[in-house]
Amino acid sequence: MAGPLAGVKVVEIGSIGPGPWCAMMLSDMGAEVLRVDRAAAVRDHVPGEQSYEFATLRGRRSVGVDLKHPGGAEVVLRLVEQADALIEGSRPGVAERLGIGPDACLARNPRLVYGRMTGWGQDGPLAQAPGHDLNYLALSGLLHAIGPADGRPVPPLNLVGDYGGGGMLLAFGIVAGLFEAARSSQGQVLDAAMLDGSLLLGSLFHGLRQTGRWRDEREANRLDGGAPYYGTYETADGKWVAIAANEPKFYAVLLDTLGLAGEELPEQQDERGWPELRRRFAAVFRTKTRDHWAEIFRARETCFAPVLTLDEAPKHEHSIAREAFVPVDGVLQPAPAPRFARTPAAVAGPAAVPGEHTEKALRDWGFSPEEVTGLVAAQTVVQAACPAGPPRNDVNQQAVDS
Repeated sequence: MAGPLAGVKVVEIGSIGPGPWCAMMLSDMGAEVLRVDRAAAVRDHVPGEQSYEFATLRGRRSVGVDLKHPGGAEVVLRLVEQADALIEGSRPGVAERLGIGPDACLARNPRLVYGRMTGWGQDGPLAQAPGHDLNYLALSGLLHAIGPADGRPVPPLNLVGDYGGGGMLLAFGIVAGLFEAARSSQGQVLDAAMLDGSLLLGSLFHGLRQTGRWRDEREANRLDGGAPYYGTYETADGKWVAIAANEPKFYAVLLDTLGLAGEELPEQQDERGWPELRRRFAAVFRTKTRDHWAEIFRARETCFAPVLTLDEAPKHEHSIAREAFVPVDGVLQPAPAPRFARTPAAVAGPAAVPGEHTEKALRDWGFSPEEVTGLVAAQTVVQAACPAGPPRNDVNQQAVDS
């Protein structure tokens, strides 16, 4: 398998959100990631259906293990003996109760990097509280800063907590842990919390607020839509464009392109004049269609982009030229990133249904054919009856133990 992480083996304990996304990142970079799905997910799977998260499950195999079976934990620990890292996303204490916690795993493999993904962290007053991306973002202070001035805070999809502050943080931690383990020959436990990651992503804004350079209200600052030169505007066809002309040289080009260079307008950084500037910009942008503005701005040296829909993004000429989307599971998905010159990453394959590779993957990871047969007979592990069909739009979310 290509990629800078080729040769690295990772055990992923099935979860939702940031865990699978982290595993996808590692797999995209060439790691061999084996997902351990619960036996109930294998038995409950409807033939021909894909998980709603199929796009983040790509490129790795799945084994079905009953972790509540007396021998289930032993199966995982045998896999851990062969692994460089493990990812789990249960509430604190769940992995320990199942017999696959850090102590048990590190006893089998002292070099293991044990990655733990939670919302609130492994300790603290909220450690056992349920939550989702939006809750962690709310406690970070960042959610309060996102949205219209006269409206409610707006969820930025689940990009900040689940993926940026969660999956990306854990992937970075795993790779850093592997780097350190290669030098020390010792593994360790990673406590990756989505709250911590969200706070870290908001370092700039917390810093600005602490030094009095950020107003604690929405649409009142340079980067939250408050500044007229950094925001979105509706066009004649009801679509939108985005401008980000922060620097004076880009702002001057913006004014010239909009035909406003000769008008008497408030200064760029005069916050008292921002409402007037926004009204002027809005009036001009409404005179042409989005694509017309895109054509006009194409040759101008300023920061502009049309606001594309999810359907339009894969068809944009820049995305096509860079092959930013690749076909997996019969649909286009964002390609692996970042890009390496000497060890290019590649999507290894489509998303597996729970337990699709149970028998073969266990044999590949050191179990004898007789052991696999015995585990299947005892229902310690479960093999999927058949693989998935093409993705469907009406799939139901598979329940996952928390």
